[in-house]
Amino acid sequence: MRDRLRIICKNGGNEEEAKNLAQRLEIPLDGSNAKPASDQLVLYFEESGVSLHCGRMSLKGDYEKLLPRLRPDKLSKELLLQAARIRKDKNPSAVDATAGMGEDALLLAASGFEVTLFESDPVIAALLKDTIRRARLQPRLTEIADRMHLFEQDSIKALPNLSSMVDIVYLDPMFPARKKSALVKKKLQLLQHLEQPCEDEESLLAAASQAHPQKIIVKRPPKGPYLAGRKPDYSFMGKAVRFDCLLMRVNEM
Repeated sequence: MRDRLRIICKNGGNEEEAKNLAQRLEIPLDGSNAKPASDQLVLYFEESGVSLHCGRMSLKGDYEKLLPRLRPDKLSKELLLQAARIRKDKNPSAVDATAGMGEDALLLAASGFEVTLFESDPVIAALLKDTIRRARLQPRLTEIADRMHLFEQDSIKALPNLSSMVDIVYLDPMFPARKKSALVKKKLQLLQHLEQPCEDEESLLAAASQAHPQKIIVKRPPKGPYLAGRKPDYSFMGKAVRFDCLLMRVNEM
């Protein structure tokens, strides 16, 4: 990935963050105006936000586009939130262990969860951090985004060492077969340049169990296999996605 990635700061972007990321990835901060090659990944830091480009494809988080789904009458119909229901009246907590661009974490936060997000890829984490930052500046999203807490860490290492109890662990490991729409397909194509589908499903599920949640929720394609072959206690099925729910019993905690 590094040999194909350019990091460019322009138009009032956060030069310090761009420089820090470039140093961590051991690539130069690009100050040239050379046109990127069609297969080159370019991460732009601009005053308007952080965005990723490759050829004609681009990706920039925008939670404002999700506002219609956050209306109370719409939110209650979200399959994820139906799967996330727990017996707890106040201060529910969740971990999104495979955060990506954080859109599912946003739904959880909108329903009242304090959400810890783990994202191990530094470029995706930079995109997500900027998306949450911009959401906090929008009055209709501020309170929701304030419940989203991002950590650039490998969740397999982080989950067993959480400092506090968590009610739900949510897993959405990338799955190439999931194609909900042309837009999502393009988004996945860009993300998969940086982060491949999970290859160690057993370790991911084991780490989620070691966080001792009430429930683990796994996002799958409707006809996709169970994560690590573990049959769920029950599932919520939609046309484009399935949420498998695993209840954690005393002997698993």
